[in-house]
Amino acid sequence: MKSDKEDQIILPPHPSRTPFCARFSLTFIISRILSMCGSWDDHLAMAEFSYNNSYHASIGMPPYEALYGRRCRTPVCWGDVNQREIGNLDVVRSVSEYLKSIKARMKAAQDRQKSYADKRTKPIEFQVGDYVLLKVSPWKGVIRFQKRGKLSPRYIGPFKILARVGNVAYRLELPE
Repeated sequence: MKSDKEDQIILPPHPSRTPFCARFSLTFIISRILSMCGSWDDHLAMAEFSYNNSYHASIGMPPYEALYGRRCRTPVCWGDVNQREIGNLDVVRSVSEYLKSIKARMKAAQDRQKSYADKRTKPIEFQVGDYVLLKVSPWKGVIRFQKRGKLSPRYIGPFKILARVGNVAYRLELPE
């Protein structure tokens, strides 16, 4: 008989070990690395390096450049190792310019995503005296209705609107 603990993978507690990061890593490995011959773990460091040094449209530059304020030194540009690149004041200026451009590009990406979301949603306004359904949070649904998961009610009601409290907030006539 096999226990459940044998099947579990234990990962160290680290911010990069979220389900999103794990799914991204798996997708990246499947799409890029498995097409190479040999074992994928030999190519993982190079894949991470190429991902961090590739152009990202949302920030308008590679993540490495956004983080460190300069381009990564790849084997292509290792010829000028002994030369000093920039003085301290120039580094501060260039990093602040990078940060301004990154903020502007991220704001543009945010605005673009907001415009996409605004096309799908319509503002709804209710009048005093209308009847509305009240959305139940999952935990309160468990406490009140003793049901969990798929069978728990998502909305309850209808309830009469007594007063408008804010732009999107209303006072409802709830049962005791």
